[in-house]
Amino acid sequence: MLAILLFIKDRFAVLRPVGERGAAAVEYGLLVALIAVAIIGAVFLLGGRINNTYTCVGNSMPTGSSASPSASC
Repeated sequence: MLAILLFIKDRFAVLRPVGERGAAAVEYGLLVALIAVAIIGAVFLLGGRINNTYTCVGNSMPTGSSASPSASC
């Protein structure tokens, strides 16, 4: 099985010019950086709202067996 995977890898390596291998790595790096910026932006923009929602839900949970939820979020 390993021999087959190595053969396939070698066939694909022949198809791609040598100078483009580094360019692909740079493209992947830029893609990862863009995804990281999007995640940080989403956390920054939605973090307070999500925190408030979880706080409201936590405060509206009954604390005893006879208590009923009082707040709606």
